Amino acid sequence: MADRVEARRRRGVELQPRRELRELEDAQLVEKYLEGQHHAFQELADRYHDRLLNFIYRTIGDRDRSEDLVQETFVRVYRHLHRFDPTKKFSTWIYTIASNLAKNELRNRSRNPMVLFQAIKKNWDADHRPLQWEDSSYSPDDLFRKRHLREKVEEAVAQLPEHHRVVFVLREMEGKTYEEISEITGVTLGTVKSRLNRARNKFAQIIAPMLE
Repeated sequence: MADRVEARRRRGVELQPRRELRELEDAQLVEKYLEGQHHAFQELADRYHDRLLNFIYRTIGDRDRSEDLVQETFVRVYRHLHRFDPTKKFSTWIYTIASNLAKNELRNRSRNPMVLFQAIKKNWDADHRPLQWEDSSYSPDDLFRKRHLREKVEEAVAQLPEHHRVVFVLREMEGKTYEEISEITGVTLGTVKSRLNRARNKFAQIIAPMLE
């Protein structure tokens, strides 16, 4: 009996820091991890895993490979966390790492005869993006049309050139600001706006005949 009580006490001691960590900002979690609280890194991983997976998947169109690249992103973050500048946004830093890995993947693919981009078929999670598809207030017919539109949008996005697709996904699906996209992609603000404008125009040209 005493052993069970002690085991429950130890679990409570372990869970309490995790609950407290969930209330902290990203930069605070980095600081906690560097101070020796290993659960802080797991909290960061929990926060960003799905978001990074969705971003990389939409960029390269390969679910299994996206999982690998997400893990590689966290490995690089783990190795270089001591270099993180706490005056910057952690989300921008980790998205930059993920974006670079995704772009390297696309460059590697371009060296073989395989189709560069695959159709993106996963349903979008609307928690972190302005494009939202599911709403319980819609009728079944409306939901069917929204799902059909989503599929066509995914097909059109998959056809955008890489440098246009990255900024389009970051802005229209991830909801990133122009400044954040500039930092993530490593190009000037003007270039971001120019690429995004061209991406939107190209997207409209691609999707228009799909919806006729």
